Amino acid sequence: MSFEHLLSPMKIGTMEVKNRTVMTAAEFSLGQANGKPTERLMDYYEERAKGGVGLIIPGICRVNDMGAASTFTQLAMSHDYHIEPMHEFAERLHKHGAKLCLQLHHPGRQGYSSSTNSLPMVIPIVDRFPKVLDGIFKCTPLLLGLEEKKIIWSVQAPSKVELANHGATRMHAMSHREVTNLRDDFIAAAVRCQKAGVDAVELHGGHGYIIQQFLSPNTNKRTDEYGGSFENRLRFVTEIIQGIRERCGRDYPLIVRLTADEMYDRIGFENKGYGLEEGKRIAKRLEELGVDAINVTSACYDAYNYWLEPTSFEPGWRSYLAKAIKETVSIPVIAANFIRSPQQAEEQIANGTQDFMGSARTFICDPHWVKKIEEGHPEQIRRCIGCLNCIQSFMTNAKVGKPGECALNMSIGIEKAYENIEQDGEGQLAVVVGAGVAGLMAAHTLARRGFKVKVFEKEDVPGGQVNIASSCNLKDKLHWSIEDLMTMVQTQGVEVNFGKAITAADIREMKPYAVFIATGGVPIRPGSIPGTDRENVLVAPEVIMGEKVPENQNVIVVGSGMTGLETTEKLNEAGNTVTVIEMAKEIAPGTWFQLLDDEMERIRPYGTKFLTNTKLVSINDGTVTVANAKTGAEEEIPADTVVLSMGVRPVNGLFTALREEMENVFAVGDACASGRIADATKSAYQAVMALPAPAAVKAR
Repeated sequence: MSFEHLLSPMKIGTMEVKNRTVMTAAEFSLGQANGKPTERLMDYYEERAKGGVGLIIPGICRVNDMGAASTFTQLAMSHDYHIEPMHEFAERLHKHGAKLCLQLHHPGRQGYSSSTNSLPMVIPIVDRFPKVLDGIFKCTPLLLGLEEKKIIWSVQAPSKVELANHGATRMHAMSHREVTNLRDDFIAAAVRCQKAGVDAVELHGGHGYIIQQFLSPNTNKRTDEYGGSFENRLRFVTEIIQGIRERCGRDYPLIVRLTADEMYDRIGFENKGYGLEEGKRIAKRLEELGVDAINVTSACYDAYNYWLEPTSFEPGWRSYLAKAIKETVSIPVIAANFIRSPQQAEEQIANGTQDFMGSARTFICDPHWVKKIEEGHPEQIRRCIGCLNCIQSFMTNAKVGKPGECALNMSIGIEKAYENIEQDGEGQLAVVVGAGVAGLMAAHTLARRGFKVKVFEKEDVPGGQVNIASSCNLKDKLHWSIEDLMTMVQTQGVEVNFGKAITAADIREMKPYAVFIATGGVPIRPGSIPGTDRENVLVAPEVIMGEKVPENQNVIVVGSGMTGLETTEKLNEAGNTVTVIEMAKEIAPGTWFQLLDDEMERIRPYGTKFLTNTKLVSINDGTVTVANAKTGAEEEIPADTVVLSMGVRPVNGLFTALREEMENVFAVGDACASGRIADATKSAYQAVMALPAPAAVKAR
């Protein structure tokens, strides 16, 4: 495939982008309190520019410090002192032929009260005493607690309406003066962008943030000139656009990221918010106002999975939105249609669905995505698997001042060090046992360090635990992690041996410099619970892999983690009546809410019964005995089959056998501790990077 459309230049207004790739905004907490770009933020985006991305839109950029902050570490263009640092940032991207567009943003009702009104106090202190910010992050639990109790500042919103999911706990309807002041803040921020040499600005009118809140009849209940009719609901963004045009001129490129459909109907709320027909009408009006491109997106925080999809969604599932907008306007259309391959991007541009492919996660996962296409090696692309570790890690880490992470790309926030890794392995032999995701990540990283690497896998195929996870319904994309790591290690010349159950004696005979045990884990079948050895007791992988799937029975699933829920889904489809018991007070404790929402959406129609605060006491003939985890009260429940989903026990006998007699022996992935793909890759990468170089050992 030639990718002639994907790699061809195109203009957005007066700005020519060298190809059709746009890294859309995704906040990753790489900045600092004063809103200036840090070295690591510039390194992060510069690596994507080196990798060939045409247009880069960094994470959200605040327009004022009082109410527009979403995190303490986002970019800002709220003061003139941001102009010069942003100019430096732009020049670093320009060196590689990339263009920079800043996304001007205000969270509205989806903001956090703890960051409202506090930054003006924090910035001068942190600028002088940077360590103070660490102390502020330690107060995050207290601040979030105050938010929950609604005894902290309220956030701005067009109207006081129902709370946003995963957002503010308290809001107030903006006064007329607050509306016009915020309008002026957006305009002033755009002027600063132009002065800084930023190539374009984007107004964030999607994902339920404040511009979309003004557009939507669901969140705009105002009775003044900024609410009510269609024209009134567009007045806020109209005045921002007109102000930017007046101050910056008609030639300064202006993009609007627009939710084309709020998608409330997808989550069971018909006639709420606005749908695609109104989205098309808004897009047409934006074109008439002089906007140079529409960046099409969908939904808001209330329908989170319909703008930031989990792996179960099919690539391109919402491309119909982009196509509808493109048929409505004559200006370029950018769209992040869950694009996961250059072939998909090329096809959607060629068939007129959109003009530019937009994606954040694609370029988070592989910063050199475009370069690999240009050099004729698209097969070497590391594909995003949609695991959502990026958003989960960002939302978790931002509260403590750390950046987001990628499950498959270990370079986030350390691009310079990662790309210039010291090849200090001196060709010494390193043995990896297990070709699952942890073993392959270890092999890949060892090869990058200059070790001679041999991998031994007892099965005939790679994958380990990922083979089970990717066999769940709609989860096949998880296996891309294995396929792409295999391509990487084979390209590096790593020797991978299949069907070889290697022993400790075999390893001793090879006399390796280091050994990494990535032998995974096995399902827990606790002997302390009577009856777990019965014939009618299965473990979750047996069901998931289709080895033993009961039909039309009463089935008890023990454990409601993601594996338990995925097992439940498969059992439901086989006609079983399923009851899930969980010791914790809630279903899937610790599971990222998007993954839980996604799975429950498919389970809920079957009427599955969930018993929380319930522990398994024994498995009997035709029943199980359970007990209330609080009171201890017992009851019996009918059960033809019981499926245990109680976690995984590490298989690390080789580690135990070798660690006493060899110096550099490490257990990684599930062989160390059970976890997700992200946990496995991270543990493997960190273990390899902690391995002392042979030269350092000789010097001791």
